[in-house]
Amino acid sequence: MAEPTPRRNEPRLRPAPLLFEPTQVADDPEHFFDLESIDDPRALLTRATELTHAFRAATDRAVEFQAIAAAQLADPRRFDRLTPADIAERAEWTEDYAKRMVEFGRDLLSGAVEGTGHVDPV
Repeated sequence: MAEPTPRRNEPRLRPAPLLFEPTQVADDPEHFFDLESIDDPRALLTRATELTHAFRAATDRAVEFQAIAAAQLADPRRFDRLTPADIAERAEWTEDYAKRMVEFGRDLLSGAVEGTGHVDPV
């Protein structure tokens, strides 16, 4: 079940750090951030929840950077600017979504939108 979206006045959660796994361990499909080695269900729930929050925060932040990049690429002052269709193709989005992401990115760049911890330009 999805958690409520944090609002502007609420602080962002500080997620657990995402540590990179050694490549030999990451190649094992049964291995996931060492969760399979935790026997105590309470500890497993705690760590899995921390990872869930960390992944959500990372996703939200990455989407904000996507929006900023889209706005920069669509900037009419750029001689090599891209159309929303070009941006959509590069990012594997629909053109309509690309237009909304460009606008959201412009808002982020202008400071009109504070980081919300969740991005949903739809």
